[in-house]
Amino acid sequence: MSVRFRRIRRRKFLKLGFAAASAGTLTSCGRSGGGAYWRCFTPAEARTAEAICERIIPKDEFAGAAEAGVVRFIDRQLTRQYRKHQAAYREGLAAVEAAGREKFQKAFPELSAEEQTEILQEIQEKHAEFFGLVRAHTMQGYYGDPRHGGNQDAVSWKMLGLPDPPVRGRLPYEKELS
Repeated sequence: MSVRFRRIRRRKFLKLGFAAASAGTLTSCGRSGGGAYWRCFTPAEARTAEAICERIIPKDEFAGAAEAGVVRFIDRQLTRQYRKHQAAYREGLAAVEAAGREKFQKAFPELSAEEQTEILQEIQEKHAEFFGLVRAHTMQGYYGDPRHGGNQDAVSWKMLGLPDPPVRGRLPYEKELS
């Protein structure tokens, strides 16, 4: 059997490599990207997760979890540090949706705040591990460093009156002008 190798140019090789790498990121976490914003969640899962996070840290005079980009943080981390929690999120989000549809005949994000709280109290009892994960990850996304995808525009730090910390290795210097 004769194998023939075709010579390809460096530019073509790089294009093929980038195309393959892009395809891999679109299907990360077992989901097809289809140009979607989410790395791990489906759009429906993201809506449910956002509604849950917003119940945990609701908007008041300060931004809530949704505005702070907490779900983006969780979604990103589910393809990184939280990879081992993907199944728990899939099952937990499906349970929240099922409970909302069973009890109120609506998707969880479409429920009133009181109805969502009622469903989450049930989920906290039946799926304690999932609820604990979501609560902890919501707090991490809301109060953590914005470079990890949450705490957009450092909203929680502003709420707490904290200054933006300097970038590591770059302390602010004051120069005396003469």
